Amino acid sequence: MIEQLKKHPFFSDKTIESCTLLEHQGYCNENYLLVVDGVKNIVRKLLRDDINRDFEWKVQNLAFEKGITAEPLVFDSQNGFMVFSFLEGEHKGKLDKSELKLLAKTLQKLHSISIDTEPIELQTDTSTIEHYQKEYVLCHNDLNPQNVFFSNDINFIDFEYTGVNDRYFDIACVCVEFGLDVKMQRVFFKAYFDGAYDVEKLEAYKIIYKTLCEEWFQKNL
Repeated sequence: MIEQLKKHPFFSDKTIESCTLLEHQGYCNENYLLVVDGVKNIVRKLLRDDINRDFEWKVQNLAFEKGITAEPLVFDSQNGFMVFSFLEGEHKGKLDKSELKLLAKTLQKLHSISIDTEPIELQTDTSTIEHYQKEYVLCHNDLNPQNVFFSNDINFIDFEYTGVNDRYFDIACVCVEFGLDVKMQRVFFKAYFDGAYDVEKLEAYKIIYKTLCEEWFQKNL
């Protein structure tokens, strides 16, 4: 990996000190800790060819402008890797009220990004949500705890599944993945929504999200 990186113009005047495979890996990329001139970065070797990496890179840049993700440094589509600045922080499976409110505000920032693309098609039976009015925004679509970094603020990572979707999909994802009970859901909703919200619609999207997760794991594991 180091020899491949050295050939890229971005590193021509830099010293690559180490490139170490990280212990915890995702399903779509191979991740490395890269140290360049004493500065830590992350390298993602792209493993799957069924993901629109150009769109992913575009979203990464837009999210960085919003202050909610790592700085994108290099995208080498020919050799299949991306490089980002290193994010300090930790993953959390359980959140207190202040963390949950901050997560809601960070999600608002992602959902405020304007991008010209068609909504994604959910690859499952969507009959339970068809009668709800669509509220299309740019969604992360995979907000599990491993894709959320907590420090003084919150950053999202891994935008490979990002696309235009109903905002309730991301909201349902947060509720499921962080195990929010009814009380904590209210905390999250009040921080995210300016006014009323639809609990029945949320429950319908939670079912859709859980079903998609089950189908994805059956297919990919």
